[in-house]
Amino acid sequence: MPQPIVAIVGRPNVGKSALANRLAGRREAIVYDQPGVTRDRIYLPAFWQAHEFIVVDTGGLVFDEDTEFLPLIREQAMLAITEAAAVIFVVDGQAGVTAADQEIADWLRQQTVPILLAVNKCESPEQGLVQAAEFWNLGLGEPFPLSAIHGSGTGELLDALVNYLPEPSDVEVTPELKVAIVGRPNAGKSSLLNALVGESRAIVSPISGTTRDAIDTVVSYRDKPYRLIDTAGIRKRKSVEYGPEFFGVNRALKAIQRSDVVLLVIDVLEGVTEQDQRLAGHIADEGRGCVLVINKWDAVEKDSYSIYEYERSLRSRLYFLDWAEMVFISAKTGKRVEKVLEAVDRVAEQHQRRVSTAVINEVLQEAIRWHTPPTNRQGRQGKIYYGTQVSTQPPTIALFVNDPQRFNEGYRRYIAQQFRKSLGFTGTPLRLLWRGKRERDVAREGVNRATRV
Repeated sequence: MPQPIVAIVGRPNVGKSALANRLAGRREAIVYDQPGVTRDRIYLPAFWQAHEFIVVDTGGLVFDEDTEFLPLIREQAMLAITEAAAVIFVVDGQAGVTAADQEIADWLRQQTVPILLAVNKCESPEQGLVQAAEFWNLGLGEPFPLSAIHGSGTGELLDALVNYLPEPSDVEVTPELKVAIVGRPNAGKSSLLNALVGESRAIVSPISGTTRDAIDTVVSYRDKPYRLIDTAGIRKRKSVEYGPEFFGVNRALKAIQRSDVVLLVIDVLEGVTEQDQRLAGHIADEGRGCVLVINKWDAVEKDSYSIYEYERSLRSRLYFLDWAEMVFISAKTGKRVEKVLEAVDRVAEQHQRRVSTAVINEVLQEAIRWHTPPTNRQGRQGKIYYGTQVSTQPPTIALFVNDPQRFNEGYRRYIAQQFRKSLGFTGTPLRLLWRGKRERDVAREGVNRATRV
């Protein structure tokens, strides 16, 4: 069976995200002293003893109000509970039992999943026992006093939790392809996530900034697991105030770093903006594979030539991602959404691809035959001795030459274009490292030493 899920629920501002981060052993969920920061389900990997599981942080539950996102937050929490092996109900030990706690407890008693009661903000172990005692009145069994910030008491909670989890030998962990979904606010990132998953995993709203955290979701397509990471919309840095949006943008940029492939979602009605260009540049700098997802294609009046005209126009603005695949979709209607994961597979394969040294040097010889290296003002010509691929993700080729300074930017671009023309590498950056004569000799000496050993 897949890894078990543990849902964390409670009213706003009791420390659910802090506890989720504590159990996961890292600061992933946004913690901020403001109600309603967490809205979607945030999935974080965690372990205790020999047990590995997924912690799901949820938004604060409020049952007697239906303003803004509260009904959608309730829906997300309910969905988390339906897939959970156990639920941790978090309350505030300093505030004591509130009417909202009682209402949530009444609702949880109607569920069939095991419930553990975590009394947070018990900073003093002695005082914590007194604070926790009041929560026996909720009728959910033993309250566990703890401090999510300092970590005290969490061990006792986890010892009780693992009794409800399957045996580790029954859990199978399979490698996942990590796919980050990024773009400007309201480009349709959360709609795309929901269309790929087939359910309302992320809250979709016309209100800019609805998504704040990076939302991890595992989905299977053609028996292959993908970890989809929906992110907050990224605006210009000067427009982002310190607070939840600031942290959300940082999480989005980190999502690019930890992904294998990035889906850059472009609103076709808005076109490519400066912020889209900055994001594209960031993806290329991080060396990630990329698929350009052109969303809201259903809203465009078009004929049989429109898609080619739009592609030319979009690529002219995203010229530094000219190697990226482009897919036109409608996340709202689901049209052509299945093409996105097909493109992800192709890009991931190229991003991890390794080419033999013999093939690389065949391409080099052909390229040099058509266009010889330039000669500098002193009449000295550049020479390329040989090339070899030194790494993947992204594919990186080292070219050993007599002097890197004899190769101008134009010729370097020419060599890169020849590699792409002959070898493909569609959807991934291709890095060329120009190494001088001394570096070549050091590399050869290393090979010789290895041979002698």
